[in-house]
Amino acid sequence: MGNDWKENLASFFEGISILEISKKETIENFNQFCEFIVEPGFESLDEELKQFGIKSKSSKSKGKSITFQINFPKSRIDNFQYIIFLPKNSLELKLKLRIRGRKSKKSLMEEKEGTFMENVEPLDILKLKKEDIILDVIEYYRRFKYEAHGKPG
Repeated sequence: MGNDWKENLASFFEGISILEISKKETIENFNQFCEFIVEPGFESLDEELKQFGIKSKSSKSKGKSITFQINFPKSRIDNFQYIIFLPKNSLELKLKLRIRGRKSKKSLMEEKEGTFMENVEPLDILKLKKEDIILDVIEYYRRFKYEAHGKPG
C-alpha cells in the first residue's frame, strides 16, 4: 500500500465490491446446482422409495440449503434427513452436509455435520450428475440405518 490515502480507500472499496460479487455468484451457482442436479436426483430417488412403501420429500431454501427427508416406512414421521447447505458468506461452492436422523419414531433427532463430497473440488460441483447425488444419499442412509439397527436403544 502506498502513502496515497485516496488510493488506499479506493482499493479497499474495490476489494469489498469483488467480495460481494463473488458471494452473489456463489449463491447463483448453488441455486443452479440445486435446480439442475440435486432436485432431479431427489425426485428420482423419491419415485424409487415409493416402491418400498417409504415416503420422502425435498425442500429448498433458496441460496441456503436443500433437504431430502425420508420417513419411516408407512409413516409420516421423518427418519432421515440429508441436507446440503452453503455456509454463510461463501465465496466458492465449498458446500457442507448435515445428516439428521432418529433411530425410532419416538427417539430424538441426532445430527452430524461435515463436508459435502470431500473429494469434489468446489469448481467441479456443477459437473456432478444427479446419479452422484442419489448414490451419496443412499450411502449415508444405508450407513445410518445399519448403525441404527446395530446399536441397541
